[in-house]
Amino acid sequence: MSDWILSLEGTPSGETLALILAVQAAFLHALFGALQKRVTDPWTARSVIDATYAAMAAPFALFYFGTPDPALWPLLAIAWVIHLGYKAMQAAAYSVGAYTVVYPVVRGTGPVFTVFGAGLLFGEVFSAVQWLGVAALVAGILGLALYNLKHVTLDRARLPMALGLAVITGGFVAAYTTWDAYVIRAFENPFAFLAWFFFLDGLAFPAIYLARHRGRLPRPLKRHAILGVQGAVTAYFSFGGILLATRLDKVGEAAVLRETSVVFAALIGWLMLGEKVGPRRLSLMALIALGAVIVEMGG
Repeated sequence: MSDWILSLEGTPSGETLALILAVQAAFLHALFGALQKRVTDPWTARSVIDATYAAMAAPFALFYFGTPDPALWPLLAIAWVIHLGYKAMQAAAYSVGAYTVVYPVVRGTGPVFTVFGAGLLFGEVFSAVQWLGVAALVAGILGLALYNLKHVTLDRARLPMALGLAVITGGFVAAYTTWDAYVIRAFENPFAFLAWFFFLDGLAFPAIYLARHRGRLPRPLKRHAILGVQGAVTAYFSFGGILLATRLDKVGEAAVLRETSVVFAALIGWLMLGEKVGPRRLSLMALIALGAVIVEMGG
C-alpha cells in the first residue's frame, strides 16, 4: 500500500486521490466532532477515543514498523505537543458552545492559517482565483460569527468565549496540519508515521482522565467502549486520509478542501444532535464550503 501511495506523488492520479481523501476527511471529521458531543462530555469522549486508537496502533508501531530513526523523534515530539494543545482547546470550546456554533469557526479559520503556514514551510503559492476562494471562506466565517453573536440564545453569556476558543483551536488546526505534513514527508513510509502518531498521541488524555478520576473508568463502560471504537476508526480514516492527501498534493489545497466539513457538520448537528441550523446560518456555512471549492478549482 505504501509503495502504491508513494508512486502517485506528483502525478494527476495522485491529485485525484488527494481530492477524494480530503472530502472523505471532511465528512469523517464532522462525524468525529459530533461523536464527542453525542455520548458524553467532550473531555471524557476525547480520553476514551484516544485510549482506543492508541491501543489499536500500538502493535503496528511497536512490532510491525519498529522504532523510528532517532532524527525523527524531535519531529514527533513537536507534533505531540501541538496536538495536545489542539485537543485541549477543542474540548474547551465544545464545553462552552453548541456544536454548530463552534465547529464551523474552528474548521473555517484553520485553513486560512494553514495557507500561510504552507507558504512559509513548503513554498506553496496560491493563484488569484484561489485567494478569491479564501476570501469567500473568510467572509462566511465572519458572517457566521456575527450571526451567532446576534441570534444564538442558548448559553449566550458564554458565546464570546466559545468563539474565541474556536479561533484559537483553528490556529492549532493550522499548526498541526502544516507540521504533520512536514513530518509525514520526513518518514520514508507514511503509514509508519501514522502508526507512531496515533500510538503516542493517544496516551496523554487517558492518563490525565485517570489521574483526575482516581483510576476510575467512565460509566457506563459498554457505551463508552462503543464510542471509543467508533471514534478511533473515524479518526484513522479522517486524520490519516488528510495527511496522505497532503503528501500527494499541496498542503494548503488539501486543508482548505477539507473544510467542506462544515456542510456535513450542519447536517449532523441537525440529524444527530437536534440542533437548529436555520437557512441563514446554513447559507453562511455553504459560503465557507464554496470558498473551499473555488480554492480547489483555481489550483
